[in-house]
Amino acid sequence: MSVMVGSVTESLAPQTLNDSTINETTRDAERVRVASTLSVLVGLFQVGLGLIHFGFLVTYLSEPLVRGYTTAAAVQVFVSQLKYVFGLHLSSHSGPLSLIYLIGATGISYGMGLKHIFGVDVVGNISAGLVPPVAPNTQLFSKLVGSAFTIAVVGFAIAISLGKIFALRHGYRVDSNQELVALGLSNLIGGIFQCFPVSCSMSRSLVQESTGGNSQVAGAISSLFILLIIVKLGELFRDLPKAVLAAIIIVNLKGMLRQLSDVCSFWKANQADLLIWLVTFAATILLNLDLGLMVSVVFSLLLVVVRTQMPHYSILGQVPDTDIYRDVAEYSEAKEVPGVKVFRSSATVYFANADFYSDALKQRCGVDVDFLISQKKKLLKKREQLKLKQLQKEKKLQKQAASSKGASVSINVNTSLEDMRSNNVEDCKVSPGDKMEDATANGQEDSKAPDGSTLKALGLPQPDFHSLILDLGALSFVDTVCLKSLKNIFHDFRDIEVEVYMAACHSPVVSQLEAGHFFDASITKKHLFASVHDAVTFALQHPRPVPDSPVSVTRL
Repeated sequence: MSVMVGSVTESLAPQTLNDSTINETTRDAERVRVASTLSVLVGLFQVGLGLIHFGFLVTYLSEPLVRGYTTAAAVQVFVSQLKYVFGLHLSSHSGPLSLIYLIGATGISYGMGLKHIFGVDVVGNISAGLVPPVAPNTQLFSKLVGSAFTIAVVGFAIAISLGKIFALRHGYRVDSNQELVALGLSNLIGGIFQCFPVSCSMSRSLVQESTGGNSQVAGAISSLFILLIIVKLGELFRDLPKAVLAAIIIVNLKGMLRQLSDVCSFWKANQADLLIWLVTFAATILLNLDLGLMVSVVFSLLLVVVRTQMPHYSILGQVPDTDIYRDVAEYSEAKEVPGVKVFRSSATVYFANADFYSDALKQRCGVDVDFLISQKKKLLKKREQLKLKQLQKEKKLQKQAASSKGASVSINVNTSLEDMRSNNVEDCKVSPGDKMEDATANGQEDSKAPDGSTLKALGLPQPDFHSLILDLGALSFVDTVCLKSLKNIFHDFRDIEVEVYMAACHSPVVSQLEAGHFFDASITKKHLFASVHDAVTFALQHPRPVPDSPVSVTRL
């Protein structure tokens, strides 16, 4: 946060202007005004984001992301303290009498004049008293709005990351929106008193945790001490070497730095989480906290999309004498139901994986659906072409016969008329019952005639199953791409004489199917079942259907 605020103040209140050095006092006063105005603007952003419940962002901060982010932040803090550490080498102490050893280092520094003799950097003069409140410079808002929003988000990310770390350690829950409002009010009120934007201090939070602070009382007591130091006791810390403060910070960073061991634990537990941790850590180290956070969140979301694109697909079989269906590749006792294929995906079907779902379905069923449909279309098209050629040939022969007999038509007209009259008289003598019997016989012969468009009639191999059941229990939503993909599955498998059913859809999914006009005359709710077992029972009672029409060539 200090680095980000410092870059803003240096850009708006530089050291030099037009190759001329600016007065140090004037420059510092201008930087204070810029920083305090920035704090007010950051506070306004954070309070506003908290009131509109922007805290939902925390849902995208997974534990590996948070741990990688805080570890990288700890490394940055560690590196930032090295300049003080190498200014004076002091042994760090913790545990009993540690307070005495600090006090001792301060006394030695003061008594021996280390600042003047060895050039040891000390805290320096601390102004006593509180500055009066000052209204922010609203003219700077337009110049600071972009940086203020970035700092507001990064400050929230740091605070909520630390909050989640401690919440996991001590077993409580963090209200992200409440944290946003509280942080925003701190920056808003602090900016009026010429403070610069702040967030949670990793080192101070760890110090407070290590000393047993568990409630707001610890924070209140700490604040009272800070107030006392600002008002009266600030000059006592004037000769405190900064190396001592750096040593305290580094020692208390050890808890965060131990999170580097997450690499081993995530490698054993989940390598996708390890990838998130490594990308977050590297991005935060290389790109700083603001861009690092953005990169890590975007990468986490992309990884979720990639993982949903490659779910686990399985063919289900029935556990004997039960209504339980499990993956036949994982459960040896689960057996496929003869004539029925049950297919399931472990993830919801949407635009990013709809094609993968269809391809996996056709592959797992063991039938080259696209090849059968293509061959069927070719054979039917060839048959239609042969019929068309035959009709054209017959018409040509009829025309030739008609032209050759044209001369004798007029001679035979009277004879033909007499024959037609005699035939009509004979037809009138046939009883109506005889006509009905002939029509019935002809109708029965037509119904028994084989359908020439079936796979068997065309000489193509038939699938070894007559029904396909899609277990859609994993679906949490459907989009338009999913609807079209499901409809194409119905059409494709019906073209190869396999009926399709859907099972285990949740009520919201069914509502979305209805809203998307998925159900029509060909796909009705009769194809929808509450469970896989219900669908299997129905499919066994209704074996392979015979198509009423040739293969459909229209695809969605």
